Amino acid sequence: GSGPQDRNEELLGHKPFLVLADHLTRQGIAVLRYDDRGVGKSTGKFSGCTSEDFAADALAAVAWLKTRPEIDPKKIGIAGHSEGGLIAPMCAVQSKDVAFIVLLAGTGVDGEAVLLKQFELIYGANGMEEEKLKKELATSAQEFQLIKTVKDTAQLRLKLKAFLEKEYSNLPEGERKSADDLQKQIKDEIDLLTSPWFSFFIRYDPKVSLEKVKCPVLALNGEKDLQVEPKSNLTGIRAGLEKAGNKQFVVKELPGLNHLFQACETGSPAEYSMIEETFSPVALKEISDWILSVTR
Repeated sequence: GSGPQDRNEELLGHKPFLVLADHLTRQGIAVLRYDDRGVGKSTGKFSGCTSEDFAADALAAVAWLKTRPEIDPKKIGIAGHSEGGLIAPMCAVQSKDVAFIVLLAGTGVDGEAVLLKQFELIYGANGMEEEKLKKELATSAQEFQLIKTVKDTAQLRLKLKAFLEKEYSNLPEGERKSADDLQKQIKDEIDLLTSPWFSFFIRYDPKVSLEKVKCPVLALNGEKDLQVEPKSNLTGIRAGLEKAGNKQFVVKELPGLNHLFQACETGSPAEYSMIEETFSPVALKEISDWILSVTR
């Protein structure tokens, strides 16, 4: 997933990868989990890295597994959740050592489309007024277009600053901040928008990799996922794999599940910590049954 995470993908009182690894191990599937660089027992620095750097980390893990006597070097796969579902196809394209990939809530459209849909669904679920929602989406779309078209970071910062100052100057009097607070808010927003990870995510279209993936692929998304909307992303994944001529893939939307593959009511991230279940048994079985089917 995106952001610095430990080997359990621990968040909001849940440890999804711990539950998934335990389930897979009980089915006779060996599992290697590792902390993101700069997290837990992993060295290195997380900030300043992009999905391409994290793909290199995953391939280093594959290379290490090949040296282990208890591992079949011809049956090593990569399972990734959310951003991990974008990284796994990158790895499969770069190395023939990746025998299969599992994309859990992975993306099939570019970062701009993912985030705009995410904002629309989550802000809407949280009750934002329609007019305000349209304004927020329009602002974000213009920011993302600048990121896509202006490649020089110094130039991008200048254009974003001019754009944001104009946007904030048009706010109603009651919503405006003091000059100092406003400049700090603008600087923080620009720092985020121009960070290597964010810029890469907005510009990258996962179909670049998906259209070259030849190994077996399982792609699962929850029907109520508001962070990576299932219809457009699964459609994009399917189209990419079909263009690659891949005949060994399963693309499936799982009813009633959210971005973390929990059974849920609305799918809103506000629910995640309130749901007792960490990972749906239905999703766990889909994953293990499929892995066993392509490795036996």
